Amino acid sequence: MKIENSVALVTGANRGIGLAFARELLNRGARKVYTAARDPASITLPGVHALRLDVNRPEEVASAVAQAGDVTLLINNAGIAQPGGFLADDSEEVARRIFETNFFSMLRMSKAFAPVLKGNGGGALLNVLSVASWVNGGELAAYSASKSAAWSLTNSLRNELLAQQTQVLGLHMAYVDTDLTRGFDVPKTSPEKIVQRALDGLEAGHDEVLADELTVMVKNGMTAARPSYLQPLG
Repeated sequence: MKIENSVALVTGANRGIGLAFARELLNRGARKVYTAARDPASITLPGVHALRLDVNRPEEVASAVAQAGDVTLLINNAGIAQPGGFLADDSEEVARRIFETNFFSMLRMSKAFAPVLKGNGGGALLNVLSVASWVNGGELAAYSASKSAAWSLTNSLRNELLAQQTQVLGLHMAYVDTDLTRGFDVPKTSPEKIVQRALDGLEAGHDEVLADELTVMVKNGMTAARPSYLQPLG
């Protein structure tokens, strides 16, 4: 997938990683960048096409499809998190709310735009995931579970969209320096670096990008810990 002359739509594009995606897409020569947010007035980046889109509202997703029928690259970035474990009193309500945005909206957007991508030659779908797809220490229990589900969704979509020649990339990273992690005293990577690595991987034809050192270490540790009967053959 080449970024130059592409038409991209980025969800959750008013700040953080989504805003960094929009900037870098423009820098790399995207012909048009749709930036989606619940309040389009919150998008102030020059040169983009702001869309009103709450990914949890099917009618707004349908409206986005009608307005952005030329999309060749969909970036599912919108997501939410809330601290807490599964034994908290409100854990069921929290999990439902987080899964609605982090899993079901990703599924909804992917289904809605799959025919658009097909009609425009295949294009690409990029899902913003997390190192939390693979580990869950209980501090962000529902968030981690939702990202695990989104990882599984991404892997399935890759196979289901193969026939229409749509590239599907999963982006994993640890802590990124955004509003979401403001209260965490841990090493963080800038959104700009994460996005540059993601788009480099997309243009190189990769299925997955591990965008920082911690994510690479976790994924390598998972592979090393596999029983012999789960190791790939050959």
